[in-house]
Amino acid sequence: MRVRQRLPLACPVRWCAAAVLSAAAFLSAAPAAAQGGDPNPGALTLTGGIDFLNAYHFRGLPQDEGDFGSIIWPYADLGIALGENDGVLTTIAVNIGTWNSLHTGGAALGSDGPFRKLWYESDFYATLGLGFVRGTNVGITYTAYTSPNGSFSTVKELAFKLAVDDSAYFGGAAVRPYVLVAREFGLSEERVVAGAGQADGGTAFGTYMEIGVAPGLTMSRLSVAVPVKVGLSLDNYYEGFTGDERFGFFSLAGIATVPFTSRTSRFGTWNVHGGVEYLRLGDRNQSFGENQVVGSIGMGFSY
Repeated sequence: MRVRQRLPLACPVRWCAAAVLSAAAFLSAAPAAAQGGDPNPGALTLTGGIDFLNAYHFRGLPQDEGDFGSIIWPYADLGIALGENDGVLTTIAVNIGTWNSLHTGGAALGSDGPFRKLWYESDFYATLGLGFVRGTNVGITYTAYTSPNGSFSTVKELAFKLAVDDSAYFGGAAVRPYVLVAREFGLSEERVVAGAGQADGGTAFGTYMEIGVAPGLTMSRLSVAVPVKVGLSLDNYYEGFTGDERFGFFSLAGIATVPFTSRTSRFGTWNVHGGVEYLRLGDRNQSFGENQVVGSIGMGFSY
């Protein structure tokens, strides 16, 4: 996931339905039984979908700028509600899932690239989500970012996310702020090989911080979200020719989601969604890519 220094190519920072799925994996701890009219009232919730994009950046690190082919993101998540209570800790949940990126162009070492393999990236994650009173949620996530076609070495990461759902206090004016801190780790000998186990292809494992808000509006047949985020390096996450750069990227997006099944459908809830994201990259990342407008369209489900 990574622009390795050896790749002059060009994860949108997963803001579309994949981003919605990721947020659910980090934070959703409400059991399915709490959803009125849900045809699946058990403790398991399956979420998934597929998206089509014109470019791919990971936290501002250019992966594929979409000049030579298509980018496809299939993903799936299994949520397990472990319990709920009326105390300070209101919900506990575990999520496990996979996220994948398929590329047809040569720029991303996809099916037209030197390796002739479509499957550029496959990620596995496991999350412990804790819900507290006043809309406060904490997620602890382990992620392994892998490349089935060998475009980059596996990156292992432990992330902590704190988010607040302030909709109960501000209604439609809620901004839902969050902060995420992620640390790369691995075997000590991986440091010897430049780029091994690191998203930026640098010389040391990095620590990443993301600060953002996700205001939105939900109507009867349409929901719109406007996520805004900033990606920063706390330590060696955006290493360049002149050292580590603090600012990685700024992202502003608009996402619309329209369901086309009812909440009581025996086959789950399905939707179509799409959006546009503007990415402003830091100087280090612009040496491998450029500021870009990324478009996405896809379909998702939850059951």
